[in-house]
Formats: sequence, structure tokens, C-alpha cells
Amino acid sequence: MPKGTNQKLKLYYLSKIMTEKTDDEHSLTMPEIQEYLAEYGVTADRKSLYDDLETLRLLGIDVIGGKEGKAYAYHVGKKQFDIAELKLLVDAVQSSKFITEKKSRELIKKLTSFASEYEASQLKRQVVVQGRVKTMNESIYYIVDAIHKAIIDNRQITFEYMRWNTNKELEPRHEKPYVASPWALTWGNENYYMVAYVEGEGIRHFRVDKMMKIRETRDKRLGKNEFYDFDIAKYSKMNFGMFGGENKKVKMAFSNDLVGVFIDWFGKDISIRPADKEGWSETIVEVAVSDQFFGWIFALGTKVRIVSPEEVKEKYTAEVSEIFGAYK
Repeated sequence: MPKGTNQKLKLYYLSKIMTEKTDDEHSLTMPEIQEYLAEYGVTADRKSLYDDLETLRLLGIDVIGGKEGKAYAYHVGKKQFDIAELKLLVDAVQSSKFITEKKSRELIKKLTSFASEYEASQLKRQVVVQGRVKTMNESIYYIVDAIHKAIIDNRQITFEYMRWNTNKELEPRHEKPYVASPWALTWGNENYYMVAYVEGEGIRHFRVDKMMKIRETRDKRLGKNEFYDFDIAKYSKMNFGMFGGENKKVKMAFSNDLVGVFIDWFGKDISIRPADKEGWSETIVEVAVSDQFFGWIFALGTKVRIVSPEEVKEKYTAEVSEIFGAYK
């Protein structure tokens, strides 16, 4: 490529070089900057480069110059994201179940563009998460976008809600599409959920990666009163693993060494008081009584027990008895 052919793009290439080739540990001298620009077909004398570097500073790029040995060199200091922040974002993308493998690679590639070449190598060593089962719904990003749009437009949506059959194929749960009024999106049990109002059923939640053929209707959303004081965080905690059940206030007693477990799940606002048994405490929390709630209790073993209401105790006892009966 003849030199000087890309002079109009000099500032762009200079910012690209400084961002990609430098960081707090790696700098470039003026001759090295000129060599890299030449590879893009750009010629530049020292005086114009001094002015260009100052222009980059005015544009918000943190160009720092300083003596390094006998030479004077330049590097970009504070960037849009520092390396620790990028590592955190890359880990979040790689470990997120709802982001497909393909989209994970695309997003990580984009995130590495915010780092220098040297920092990018650290990010590539950062991305391996073993045993992660990713969603296979490549259209989930467009579905999320469509849900957000419907919320902004104050419109209802229709969609097919899918399930896996024994042939490992997705099929609609019902013959007719669902009609719902979306009010929020939430994250729970490593999945993305839409929280919506369904006429005749009340507040429901749907796994986003199981939603297909979503379409916004002309009908305005329903359920405004139900969502007026709606607490999405409380709803998510109450519905264990986002599996619905009848909402109940349940009194539980537990060994004091499980205080952290209860606070981690229900938050610091729960009331904890001493129980009748020494070394135990008790609390009352609102939960959706479901198999997932019982499974959580079962996993904690003999260190927790349901105190009331009696119907929940009896249901749990029956569930446990049925499980043991299956192995006889």
C-alpha cells in the first residue's frame, strides 16, 4: 500500500494503535508509532503527531507520555474498561447459561477490543468454564428485545411456549399461543424469565429461552393494579427456581449454623428469633410452596424443619414418603 494514501484516517488509526498496542505496562516511542502508522499507509512527522496525541486527549483517550530509559514513550492509561472489569464481564458472559456458545464467543471478542493486545491474552485465559450447559435458542436476544419493546409500548404479546419431548425436540406446550402482558424481566436459577400478567391466571413467569414466535399485539397491557407495588426481588426469592406454587407464609426452625443460608436466600430483612430448641432459631417467610421449595428443605437435611402451617408440613411429609417409597 503506497504511503500517504490514508492520511484522512490518520487520527483514527493513531487511536487504534494506541488503544490496541499500549497499556500501563507497554508503551510506544515516536518512531514505533510512525512505523505502525506506515503499515496503514499513513505518513506523519513528529510535530503533527504531537498535535494528534493532544487531540486524542481532548477526545477523552488518556494518552500518557513519559521518559522510559533514554527514550520518551507514550501509552494509553485509563481506558473505558480496566482489565479487572473486562475479566469480570468476560466471566459473566462465559458462565451465563442463557447466552449461547456462539453468542458468547461474539460478545467476548467484542469485549477484548476494549483491551490492548497484551491484556486481551489475559482475557483469553480467563474464559474457560467447565461443565456449563448453554441454551440452544439463538434468537433469545431478539426475544428479550421484543419483550422490552412491548413493555415500552404498553402492549400485550402472543408467543408459543415450548417444551422438550422424548425425541429431544422442542414442541409447543399448547395448541394455541399464549397471550400475556409483560411487565418485567428477571434472572433466576441461571435463566432469564419474563414476569407477566395473564388474564384469568394473574401474575405468571415464563422462561425466555422457551418462548418462540413472539408477536406484539395492538391490545394494551393488563395487570397494572397487580404490578403497582410489585417487588420483583421478593417474587424471585419466593418462587424457588422460578417454579410456581401456592404462596404461603411458612414458619421454619433451623440450626444456627444455617443463618447464613437463610439470609443469602431471603435477605437480611427476615426476622430471626430463638427457637425452643437450644442452638436453633426460627423465621417466617413467604414462599411458593412447590416441589422445588421442598427440595431445598430436603437438601438441608435434619438441620431445618417446617413448623407451620400444618398443611405444608403434611404435604412435605407426604412428598418425602413418596420419594422413599419409590426406592422400595
